Amino acid sequence: MADLRLIHGFHAVTARLRQRSDSVHEIYVQADRRDQRARDLLKQAEQQGVRVIMVDGKRLDGLAGGNRHQGVAARVDASQRVQHLEDVLDTLEDVPLLLVLDGVTDPHNLGACLRSADAFGVHAVIAPKDRAVGINATVEKVACGAAETVPYITVTNLARTLKELQERGIWVVGAAGEATTSLNEFRHTGPLAWVLGAEGEGLRRLTRETCDELVKIPMMGSVESLNVSVSTGICLFETRRQRAA
Repeated sequence: MADLRLIHGFHAVTARLRQRSDSVHEIYVQADRRDQRARDLLKQAEQQGVRVIMVDGKRLDGLAGGNRHQGVAARVDASQRVQHLEDVLDTLEDVPLLLVLDGVTDPHNLGACLRSADAFGVHAVIAPKDRAVGINATVEKVACGAAETVPYITVTNLARTLKELQERGIWVVGAAGEATTSLNEFRHTGPLAWVLGAEGEGLRRLTRETCDELVKIPMMGSVESLNVSVSTGICLFETRRQRAA
C-alpha cells in the first residue's frame, strides 16, 4: 500500500524525479511560473510520464502547509525507502561509514546532515523512531536531493542497534565535547559509525555509554559547541581525508 506524502521545492522534486520517478504520483506547479527552471521541470516530468497539475499560488500554499515551496510540490510514495539496516550492510563492498543521529528534532539540521552524508559517501543514516524529526517535506527541501540518495533508517532501540554494529566489527564513535581524544588524533580508517547527539542536549547517557570511543572536535574560540549539522560535516570530512591519505 502506498504511503503518500507531499514534498516541495525544486531541488526535492527534481531529485525525486531523477532518482525515483516511479514513486512520483503527481506534480503541482504554480500556473504563473514560466521561467526556465519551471520549463525544465515540466519537460522532465513529461519524459518520465508523470502527471503535472497547474494550480494557483493559494492552493499551492495550502498544500505545502505554509512552507516555502518555490512554486512546485509533488505527491510521492514514501514506502519505497530502505527499511532495514541489514539491507545496506549485507550488500556493501566498501569499508562501512555510517552516521547515527541521536534524537535530532530540527528538520533543517537533519536536512543539512543528509547533505553532508551524501557529500562524504555515508552508506546510511540511522536514527531512533522516537524523539527524532524523521523525513518530511522541509527535510527533503533542505537536503537538496540527498534524502533520495542516502538511506535513512529508523530503529526502535538505538543502543541495541549500536551493539549490533559493534558485533559486525564497526567501531562506534561518539562526538562529545568532554572527550579526551581529539578528532585529528583519532584513526578513521576502519569500519566506522559516527554518533552525534541532538541540538543542545548532545548524546543521551545510554548512547554515550554504548559507544566504543568518544572524540571531540578541537575548539579554538569562545563557543562551547557547534550545530549538529556542522559537527557532522567536520567529522565526516576528517574521516574521508584520513582514508584518502
